[in-house]
Amino acid sequence: MHRQSLHLAALAAAAVPGLTPVSVVASPDDPADFSAAVVVDAQRQWWRVRSPRTPEAGIRLETELQVLAALTPRVRAALPFRTPSVAGAVRLGGLRTFVYQDMPGRPLPLEDLVVLGEPAVQDVGRVIAAVHTLPSSVVDLADLPVYTAEEVRNRRLHELDQAATTGRIPPVLLRRWEEAMEEEALWSFSPVPVHGDLHEDNLLVERGRVVGVTGWTDLHVGDPAVDLAWLAAAEDPDFAERVLDAYRGRRADAGAGDDGDEHLMRRASLLAEFALAQWLVRGVDRHDADMIAEAEDMLAELADAVRGRTHGSCLLYTS
Repeated sequence: MHRQSLHLAALAAAAVPGLTPVSVVASPDDPADFSAAVVVDAQRQWWRVRSPRTPEAGIRLETELQVLAALTPRVRAALPFRTPSVAGAVRLGGLRTFVYQDMPGRPLPLEDLVVLGEPAVQDVGRVIAAVHTLPSSVVDLADLPVYTAEEVRNRRLHELDQAATTGRIPPVLLRRWEEAMEEEALWSFSPVPVHGDLHEDNLLVERGRVVGVTGWTDLHVGDPAVDLAWLAAAEDPDFAERVLDAYRGRRADAGAGDDGDEHLMRRASLLAEFALAQWLVRGVDRHDADMIAEAEDMLAELADAVRGRTHGSCLLYTS
């Protein structure tokens, strides 16, 4: 048993009175920010433990606590998926580790999610649409950030400037992203509540259906494309479009529509590319040589695709 998992099991026992761990396994999460595990206790109950690795990650977990508190029983009952409940917390070194009551389902790799078929496609579209139509009370109660479309674009431009200062971004990508971020029509959208960290690791699947959503650390009001960016990594190019169709159908059913956001998937694909630059910046900030090397390799591959040296398998954003 991995030492980190044993440590998380011990923290779970300290956080939840009466919890006696008998087994523990690692759980998918953002390894740069969180340590996570699933603990099984003596009564065969399952618990998920999430521990921050950095002060910034600790702030994200505290935000999640506010979000989950704002998801009142009435709001949760209206959602087409289950959301976590915090069972306890323990402070260590100034940061709090949280223990959640485990939920049905387990994350699947994206390639496995893609092959589940149309029911899963509809589920993913339904999940994203439900998040984007959350009541304003959730935002208000959790005191979440609210950004206009112009503020979103300016934040991305600032992040691009930060990435450029590393001196490690291929110039062809800097030009490509700058042109996209300066294209005003691309950033014409109506802000909505967004999960902010939506991807396959935060979707729980049981018997081929998406039944739960975890990882509520980055909920805010902003660009809906943020929650679609992860779809651009699917090898099946039709998967994202089918999810998008399901998403738009669900929003229309809810009377929300997409406000004519014809560039939604273009922005999502752009954000998927730009995530490589954000990963590089995180690595540089943390002096993490492995993160930096990984990001540089992926950026080089993307730059080659942009230059036309490959068939563009990693070329996500198209103007």
